[in-house]
Amino acid sequence: MNPASSSLLSYPDDGFSVTAAEPWIKGKIQIIQQYLHSFASTMAGKVDEVVFIDLFAGNGIYSLGTRKDLFAASSLMALSLEVPITKFIFCDPEEEQLRTLKIRVNKYFRKKNVLLLDGKPEELVQKFSHYVPRSKGSFKVAVFCLCDSFSFDLHFDTVNRLAEQGFNFLIPFSFAINDRLDYRFYLKENKDKLRKFLNGPGDLDRLGQDIDSNYQFYKRLVQIYQNNMLALGYNLSLSTHKADSGLMELPTYQIGFFSKQVSTKAIQQNVEATRHTQFELFQ
Repeated sequence: MNPASSSLLSYPDDGFSVTAAEPWIKGKIQIIQQYLHSFASTMAGKVDEVVFIDLFAGNGIYSLGTRKDLFAASSLMALSLEVPITKFIFCDPEEEQLRTLKIRVNKYFRKKNVLLLDGKPEELVQKFSHYVPRSKGSFKVAVFCLCDSFSFDLHFDTVNRLAEQGFNFLIPFSFAINDRLDYRFYLKENKDKLRKFLNGPGDLDRLGQDIDSNYQFYKRLVQIYQNNMLALGYNLSLSTHKADSGLMELPTYQIGFFSKQVSTKAIQQNVEATRHTQFELFQ
């Protein structure tokens, strides 16, 4: 599948659970598709294995409206790509979601090398050390880890521990931020979760200093996260995309790609070129 000329796969209603989505989510999945396609294509011939890990895989299908427009979430999208990914690891903290995803994987992608792991990311780090092949000597592995929770449920300590295993990360910085779940809510009622998402109380203090809007809160949060990833030795690129959401009431959101193996700027340029080609195709 060439992401410049094709959209996400649509699916018939199989009667199992789907995840309700706003229209902009489809665009986000397409952007994730472009990053994954560019990464896997770039690593082809340079490494022996490419592993895709989705830390918040869900049930595999999103729904727009009343189950009439069903399209692939990141897990099923990744399985549909014609790129040399040798292993897929799908994780979710909700066991029921994974059970539904397993049914769909077996129905549509039975021949793919897929492992499903039940648990929160911080609970799975040790399992990854057993199930993810490691680079050793002339044997090279590239791991593309998608962290798309639409929440602050990923601890930075977990990212740090996965970084020690050589992971590359794609992190959409998309969260529920609106009049009700605003910056004051996160800095007060939800500050413990926010502290774990960042790198400790010092980051939380810097984030909350002189903040007076959701947009300012969001910009500073992404900046702090970016600096923390730089401190881990990562190269990074940030791409900006329109958000048209009732849950995330910001004009734009950002997606961060973090790597020590490849040029993040080159990957981002490939993604932007793909998006430009798509725009021209639909004119």
